[in-house]
Amino acid sequence: MLRRTLLSLAFAAIAAAGPALNTGVDSIGITVSDLDRSVEFYSNVLHFEKVTEYEAAGDEFEHLKGVFGLRLRVARLRLGGEFIELTEYLTPKGAAIPADSRSHDRWFQHIAIIVTDMDRAYRWLRAHNIRHASPGPQRLPEWNRNAAGIQAFYFFDPDGHALEILSFPPDKGENWRQIASKKPSETLFLGIDHTAIVISNTEASLRFYRDLVGLKVAGESENYGPEQERLNNVFGARLRITALRAESGPGIEFLEYLAPQDGRPYPAGARANDLAHWQIRFSGANAEEAARAFRKSRTTFISTGAVSMPPGDVGFRKSVAVRDPDGHAVEVVQK
Repeated sequence: MLRRTLLSLAFAAIAAAGPALNTGVDSIGITVSDLDRSVEFYSNVLHFEKVTEYEAAGDEFEHLKGVFGLRLRVARLRLGGEFIELTEYLTPKGAAIPADSRSHDRWFQHIAIIVTDMDRAYRWLRAHNIRHASPGPQRLPEWNRNAAGIQAFYFFDPDGHALEILSFPPDKGENWRQIASKKPSETLFLGIDHTAIVISNTEASLRFYRDLVGLKVAGESENYGPEQERLNNVFGARLRITALRAESGPGIEFLEYLAPQDGRPYPAGARANDLAHWQIRFSGANAEEAARAFRKSRTTFISTGAVSMPPGDVGFRKSVAVRDPDGHAVEVVQK
């Protein structure tokens, strides 16, 4: 209890001492086993567009990723105004996603892709033989005021990463309707609304993402019932959901399972080359300042500190990588 109080005071002091560490969500990163296969899937099935690709090795990347002897390939893809980065480690290969992973295990993370028509999107995914996570699209019930009418469906990419498609009813998602109105009528996939992460304690995660990193709370709800259970494929699921936003980029959504509470913690010794590795990358003004703030808050580091990157296609000059209170990877880059 004393340690938790001291950490809370440290977060509050850091938050009061200066501006937010981020200027927006740059991208969501995913470690994959076969970059070409993953680029084909995200491009052909989900209509992402590849923007850049590079191959890299060397000290700077080892110090940033915390993986010695690495050689990696990275592709940056765009859907609408949002970006993902797919990284294949040519060496060393990391661990596979546990075959018995569940949606309430704390290494769970996904991206939620907005679609213009849920029925048509589901038929399209079925035609491309995707693997189901949910038994089918679920429509959240009217009693749930904040989520009523939203339709959602979970499925997997070729490596077993969870993905979600999401559609809004007429009284929600106005910004996405405006985006859709400017697209050709046949457009199916619009962009990434948020990335969702399973957490153990909302207050602890708020101290990290809101008080330290500088996100703002955009909404909250408590979701339960048969539709939510089938969406997550977790019997008896009852979730406290908190949505946060930066100035730009997709949102961050906390999924705290009030029930069941047998979700497993992020694996000890997990590394960036493991296929369960996701990463939220924030753009920041100064990576050194971010590293100092993370140290003061006793954050667990992935990188050796703020790492200066060599010139080239990487897209930023300096970066620091850490883990949030539940083990999810977070990076702040200085461009």
